[in-house]
Amino acid sequence: MGKPFRSLTIGFIEKTTSDEEELMARIAIIYCKRIQDHSCIACLKCHKGMAEKNGEFARHDEIELMAMTDCGDCPGLTMPRVKLLTEVARGLDRSFDTVHLGTCMKAAMETADCPIDFDDLKVTLENKFGVRVILGTHSY
Repeated sequence: MGKPFRSLTIGFIEKTTSDEEELMARIAIIYCKRIQDHSCIACLKCHKGMAEKNGEFARHDEIELMAMTDCGDCPGLTMPRVKLLTEVARGLDRSFDTVHLGTCMKAAMETADCPIDFDDLKVTLENKFGVRVILGTHSY
């Protein structure tokens, strides 16, 4: 279940938000170690997608990229990778509230025999680290 709707008053404008929309997201992006730099160089598509609010980035009014790292490689080493990322980010005052699993991870899950089950990973990451998990970044 998602967070309940909440209202926020900014000046004279009241805006209602839900899980699908946040005013400011402090995000970490996890990309596929095997696909990244083959389908995209230097995550340029993710950076462009953030700037243009393309794809899954459209759900955020504002984005602050806190961290970006690979998945830890196969076979499904994402959990220890996110644990390390969370610890380092916290120590550097770069904590994040949302994890986007990159479009390259989505492609790997759909076409490249990636062993990650998104639904299981989403629940596990949300419960263990208290972050929102979104599959996908841009639509390029």
